[in-house]
Amino acid sequence: MEKRDIIVVATSTGGLEALSQLLGALPSDLPASVFVVMHIGAHPSILPAILQSACDLPVRHAADGEPFAESTIYIAPPDRHLLLCDGKTLLSSGPKENFTRPAADPLFRSAAVMYGRRVIAVVLTGDLDDGAAGLKAVRACGGYTIVQDPADCRSPSMPINALRATTADVIAPIGVLGAAILNALEPTMNSPQPQNKADAFVAETEDRMMRSGQIELAELEAIGARSSLTCPDCGGVIWRIGSGFPLRYRCHTGHAFSAVSLEDEQRKQSENAIWQAIRGIEERIFLARELLEQERQVRHDVSDLVARVATLEDAKASAMRILRDNWVDS
Repeated sequence: MEKRDIIVVATSTGGLEALSQLLGALPSDLPASVFVVMHIGAHPSILPAILQSACDLPVRHAADGEPFAESTIYIAPPDRHLLLCDGKTLLSSGPKENFTRPAADPLFRSAAVMYGRRVIAVVLTGDLDDGAAGLKAVRACGGYTIVQDPADCRSPSMPINALRATTADVIAPIGVLGAAILNALEPTMNSPQPQNKADAFVAETEDRMMRSGQIELAELEAIGARSSLTCPDCGGVIWRIGSGFPLRYRCHTGHAFSAVSLEDEQRKQSENAIWQAIRGIEERIFLARELLEQERQVRHDVSDLVARVATLEDAKASAMRILRDNWVDS
């Protein structure tokens, strides 16, 4: 009888403590494989060593093409997406999703597409909403979904957005999620999950894009509609993917992001652009003041230069106000 034996976990801010508690609650003879994505970027990581001190199961970075085994925890290494396919872990340096690599959505999606009802997906504390679309894909393919209670999180954004995206079978504090996972390791026929063919089709298409590295426009058209927005990473056209929550986009080179992540990135890029404008105005002010001092030595009326300095200082003040407004409700 088919059983649940693929556990995928996503976390970000506050994740070290949460993972230590969750993984520490799992027994050394766990009849399942565990795969973890924590947002660590491209920096060298000792996350496996840290987590190893908190749990009985062996913990290590996943390797490309490695057959995975039960009773083992595999961590996505820095700057690589972690995917699952035919009993092996695959590492991808493909386009970032939600402006991060590794990202949770590719792992959840690949697990859902490959293993369907065998998957248990867990979303823990973290910023923004990586993992929300992935949890929805797991649910669409018949998997079991667990979300840390937002009230129990250092950063509740990821759990809140995951719960907006789909239904969770369990919502609970981190202290009881280990037991919830063990309870879910029953034959899937004992508690079959509903499936959503439309969402599953989107997940299958996106997983194929990630694994192959090939983006066909016809595939994008099949799962989305062109938007008037552009990709912040490459400047390409982006498609609005699927329907319902979360609102998501993908460009023709493979970058993918939710509306929440896109808005956050747009705000950061806007801030950078405004700071560049402020720097340019400040340099004009410095030059105008030097010209003013020089002209005072050779002519009496320098009102035009005084007015220029005042105008530039007003422009700088206006830019600073725009900068503050850019972060309203952020």
